[in-house]
Amino acid sequence: MSFESRFYQRIAGKLLLLSLLALAISPSAGAENPSIPEPCLETLAKELLEPDSVPPANSNIITDKTISQTGLTTPSFWWAVEQFNHLEGKLINDWIAYKNQKRLDLVVNRQLWSLLDYLGRYSFLNRFGTVARDYQYDVRVFNQQGTLLASYDCNYSQNQPDCAIRGCQAFGQDSFEIPIR
Repeated sequence: MSFESRFYQRIAGKLLLLSLLALAISPSAGAENPSIPEPCLETLAKELLEPDSVPPANSNIITDKTISQTGLTTPSFWWAVEQFNHLEGKLINDWIAYKNQKRLDLVVNRQLWSLLDYLGRYSFLNRFGTVARDYQYDVRVFNQQGTLLASYDCNYSQNQPDCAIRGCQAFGQDSFEIPIR
């Protein structure tokens, strides 16, 4: 790749980043959007992530260790984890899907998460959010200590879901929101 094309590629990337940041700090992005629910305040169920932990059969909780003996397990996030697990497949440590709460919790490696820039984190969360939205699930991203890093939340009460990505603490900027249209 020539110097000129690398230069223009860098400029395009920086312009995209600036556009996203401008959207994130614009008055409308900071305003409360009543149609999108606030991220869940429930903490991460770290006990389900223990090596020997298996959720009870009728608990409506699915983890990467849950295997159905009779058919496909729904919702199925194994493919998404396989496809979108950045950094040589080591970014995602675990995941938990809660059927009753319609929520997917992803646990990422804190050190590898810090290697992603804003666009990398946004892209990661948007891809998982898009898959989870097909099941009408929200997504939360935690580090191994149980700190909420980001969320992808939707209001499914409309024909077209109204969704937003929110960054928390270690996303890079406290509590910003990017609406997804």
